[in-house]
Amino acid sequence: MSKLQILTKGLIKENPTLILVLGTCPSLAVTTSVQNAIGMGLATTFVLMMSNTIISMLKSLIPDKVRIPAFIVVIATFVSIVDLLIQGFVPALAESLGIFIPLIVVNCIVLGRAEAFASKNSVFDSFLDGLGMGLGFTIALFLIGTCRELLGSGSFWGYKLPFVTGDGILVFVLAPGAFIVMGFIIAIVKHFQKAKH
Repeated sequence: MSKLQILTKGLIKENPTLILVLGTCPSLAVTTSVQNAIGMGLATTFVLMMSNTIISMLKSLIPDKVRIPAFIVVIATFVSIVDLLIQGFVPALAESLGIFIPLIVVNCIVLGRAEAFASKNSVFDSFLDGLGMGLGFTIALFLIGTCRELLGSGSFWGYKLPFVTGDGILVFVLAPGAFIVMGFIIAIVKHFQKAKH
């Protein structure tokens, strides 16, 4: 597999949220606005890139019996760094995302990539895989967040759209709206995938 394929497979072909349906908890919970979606996506991308890189560097030193706990320690280290940086520099985002930043530690996308890719491949390939999967996750969150914010609040990035009257459709700000939007986006992606073949 070429470097470009490793980088781009997470964007569409193996998108963690829209194709593999991983990381649905943050995908549904934090996408009430585009700002939250981008913040969560970038935080997860950083953790994926860094943890994949370090795990790939240390893979020969980690005994098989403690492989998963060792991966979790590495991931938790980078999640703590991200959490502290967000609290320090973007406190409004930290308050908005709440517990979902620390929960990146147990996000199945991050641990899954560590186990399936970083523990078996080179350092640079693992970095590219983390970047690609993280960007794919961010794109998915952006799409869900955009739809939910437009339909639910009649705004984009917190700014009210001039042609929208009223407050929007309440259900799209609530949990059922997240399921509806994500379901439609997954259906559209699947439709275009089938049309290609």
